[in-house]
Amino acid sequence: MENKTRHNDINGYYISTDNAQIDIDIVHTFISSSYWAKDIPMKTLQKAIKHSFCFSVFTDSNVQVGFARLITDQATFAYLADVFILDDHRGKGLSKWLIDVIVNHDNVVGLRRMMLATRDAHGLYAQNGFLPIENPEILMQIWRPNIYLGAGIED
Repeated sequence: MENKTRHNDINGYYISTDNAQIDIDIVHTFISSSYWAKDIPMKTLQKAIKHSFCFSVFTDSNVQVGFARLITDQATFAYLADVFILDDHRGKGLSKWLIDVIVNHDNVVGLRRMMLATRDAHGLYAQNGFLPIENPEILMQIWRPNIYLGAGIED
């Protein structure tokens, strides 16, 4: 897996796939207060990041302001998760750029299927080819939306 990639800078920002650069405190603070992973324990997030292909958005002064991760075999399938840009950096095209970099990355271009779930950003993802599921009845899941809320998972 390619780990250390810095993508073209735009307007004082760059994207890195080097997990060693991730500011875990910034990422955990945002994701643990998100609607999709409320109260995720730090250790759980660290394990998820370790086993994912991550993309981080940084300012030119190396401050992390965005993040996304792919859960993927890098051959046939990927699930896009934990996408965010911090509030102070929104409205600058960073989300669109981040998604574009991800879906056009060499390790992703040939995948048969890439999926995601979103409550409120359908327009962003549609710009990069994501469509509603045509046959949702073929998909199944085990869903535990409150698993991090007092489920006994230790941090």
